[in-house]
Amino acid sequence: MSDLYRSALQAKFAKAPQLPPLPGEEDEENEAHDYVGSLPGGMGPPAAPSRTPRAARKRNPSAGFEPISASGFFEQATQVSVPASDLDFRVYYTPPKFEDGTVIVCHHGAGYSGLTFACMAKEITDMSKGECGVLAYDCRGHGKTKRISNSESSEENLDVEILTADLVNLLRVVFPDAQTAPSLLLVGHSLGGSVCVRACPKLQEHRYRITGVAVIDVVEEFTLEALPLMHSLLNARPEGFDSPEEAIEWHVHTNTIRNPMSARVSVPGIIVPAPPGSPASSPAYLWRTPLRTTAPYWTSWFTGLSSKFLASRTARLLVLAGTERLDKELMIGQMQGKFQLVVIPGVGHMVHEDDPTRMAEVLVEFWRRNERVVVGVKKVGEL
Repeated sequence: MSDLYRSALQAKFAKAPQLPPLPGEEDEENEAHDYVGSLPGGMGPPAAPSRTPRAARKRNPSAGFEPISASGFFEQATQVSVPASDLDFRVYYTPPKFEDGTVIVCHHGAGYSGLTFACMAKEITDMSKGECGVLAYDCRGHGKTKRISNSESSEENLDVEILTADLVNLLRVVFPDAQTAPSLLLVGHSLGGSVCVRACPKLQEHRYRITGVAVIDVVEEFTLEALPLMHSLLNARPEGFDSPEEAIEWHVHTNTIRNPMSARVSVPGIIVPAPPGSPASSPAYLWRTPLRTTAPYWTSWFTGLSSKFLASRTARLLVLAGTERLDKELMIGQMQGKFQLVVIPGVGHMVHEDDPTRMAEVLVEFWRRNERVVVGVKKVGEL
């Protein structure tokens, strides 16, 4: 939330079961015919300015911004069919190495993909010595998650309740027996935080053991204040890019993602080759999920987040970027000791990408405090 709010203002005024691996996954960037259909809302990106034909403006890619495969960060990458959601989810997974391990389930923010957690996932598995596994996935309308019904032209409904049901449905397929399933730590960035908070009680109703819920860089009041300025922020983004390297370079040079290594893993997953027959003046790569078309859902994503977070019947963690304000409800909750607050300096809105090591340290410490808790010692948020 913090970078979203600050960037919006600047734009306005300055301008475990084992999942089988997917064959051929090492060629992660080869997606010439893999693109998402249109999303609802009727608000497309602004008209593109006149551009030089693609062939004339092509430049040699920078070696320092070449894409990196996710294979070095997750053990498995696969498609998981979830009929209840009519979706074939792309899932990235490193299972825990022990029967009593925990799986950290990660939900990304709007416009991103499960690969945004790649660097953090590797750090978590290393720091926990395999006691913690990590499962990250591409949510509806994002990444390589596709409709089972092959209705590519139908509009995606990104209502927060549907996204929440998707998460619950996915976990019920991956871990069908709640009694033998590993404990789960739900981690969500921005929109993903709202989804995880709402999914927590639903998973508990199905008897899953939830170690805790962690929300990364979103505070309800200030996010809602920033939303009217989001269109100005989106106007400052390029329509697309002429290569994955150019997309990665843009994210790094604009400080959208401050860690080049993470950007080289995650950014290729949020762009897609332009459809065949696109005008020569258009970019060779477009945004996979046009954020402007998700505008009808923005307010519902975050309304009620603070109260739902504080009402979660599990340990609670809020991680913010830099010095940040809490809204009134969270401030009262913090004074009452209802959740753990961690502020990470020197990062932007993409906290887990900018400093994956520190983010992993925070999550592993939170997990140890609440999952490996000594009998008689209260968890975070317990009164």
